[in-house]
Amino acid sequence: MPLSFIKPVGSDTDLGFWYIKEEESFFLSQMDLTAAEETRLEQIKGNRRLEWLAGRWLVHCLTKSEKRLLCEADKFGKPHLVNTSHEISLSHSSGQVVTAIMSKQPVGIDVQKLVPKIERIAHKYMRPEETNSLGAFKMEHLHIYWGAKESLYKAYGRRQLDFIKHIHIEPFAYQAKGTCRGWVKKDKFQKEYQISFEQIEDYVLVYAIQK
Repeated sequence: MPLSFIKPVGSDTDLGFWYIKEEESFFLSQMDLTAAEETRLEQIKGNRRLEWLAGRWLVHCLTKSEKRLLCEADKFGKPHLVNTSHEISLSHSSGQVVTAIMSKQPVGIDVQKLVPKIERIAHKYMRPEETNSLGAFKMEHLHIYWGAKESLYKAYGRRQLDFIKHIHIEPFAYQAKGTCRGWVKKDKFQKEYQISFEQIEDYVLVYAIQK
């Protein structure tokens, strides 16, 4: 079973990373889906079905619960564990990798496969001071900024955030693994987040925990 790792990444916070090699039948045999989950799965096509199943199984592995806790979406589409105080976030990329994080604090996670086209859309999410920090490893650096903003968007969990206007990342020098700070600033909501990132083979993993 190609579960890559589950590890603690902070106080009451656990992270999981999974390379998907299994067929749908593996996850279906492990999980007794509810009628609502079966209906949702029927609406999903292609590789996203496998990502959806793997994500929920990974969340179950993170909980260490004997009985699987239900993962449902709230009115904003943010996933949560029913009848628990834990916050969760999920991400997937290229039909091959799924990640999840669980914490007592608001959290967000993003995983992306490194692709050159990130440079073509950088103007849609990069602030001037962030762009000025880019160096020799531009593509990798841009993926971290994108992942950081996706993570803060998910941690905020209420949609309607402009990635340039409302999400600010403190400029930082590129490294394969490190941390930085970020903020969501919208109307009266202003929160700071601790952002962690690392490159795992040809993927970039980023997660944010509200401070």
